[in-house]
Amino acid sequence: MAGSESEVVINETQVSYIGQNCKEIPEFLGRKYGHLAKRLDLSFNLLSSSDHSVLNFSRSLEGLKEFSSLEELILDNNLLGNDLLLPKLPHLHTLTLNKNQITELESLLDHLAEVLPSLEYLSLLGNQACPNELVSMDKDEDDYQRYRYFVLYKLPNLKFLDTRKVTRREHEEALEKGAFMKVVKPIDDMESSVSHNISHGIHYTPLPSGSQDLTTHKGVLRKGRYVYYGKHSEGNRFIRDDQL
Repeated sequence: MAGSESEVVINETQVSYIGQNCKEIPEFLGRKYGHLAKRLDLSFNLLSSSDHSVLNFSRSLEGLKEFSSLEELILDNNLLGNDLLLPKLPHLHTLTLNKNQITELESLLDHLAEVLPSLEYLSLLGNQACPNELVSMDKDEDDYQRYRYFVLYKLPNLKFLDTRKVTRREHEEALEKGAFMKVVKPIDDMESSVSHNISHGIHYTPLPSGSQDLTTHKGVLRKGRYVYYGKHSEGNRFIRDDQL
């Protein structure tokens, strides 16, 4: 493991261990500073979530169990993915996971709701699961707003998401339709899943070719849950059967 105790920066209750290429939280960090730290910055390391300990934490984050009074945790620019697991941190109100490797949200958000009951500020910018121009030029404001509704549906106590304060209107919209705004996996993950099914003899019937044309999809698929009207519209609008 790279880095040493001399690389730790302490400022009262703030502990920073940045850019040390560590793959897990050093044992000395929790032993020496876990009792006093309210803010912990572990940005620009090599922390990942691919390996889980017997305690059901991500092994690289297992050291967080020593930081029981933690209120703010910065994990930007690491290698954390969808299966990120944290110990229960009852006082944590701020978590930033910017520029990691998160590609889907549902299981992660369910986990955060369980182990971070005081969470009010969450930032996921720079992950594929956060659809904006930081990760893909073909995403627009409507894509990002639907993502916000889904996150707020899962974490209704949030006051800030990414760089924006959560509005009362957003909370209302999230309650009404956030469950339908789930962000799908990137296309390469979907293709991988299809290849897996084919290799295991699982057959499927693709959608008719006409469904690939957005101007004709209603005639092909008959009914849809919502209609998307484009970049400058209200986004997804739920419609009744008699409007189809």
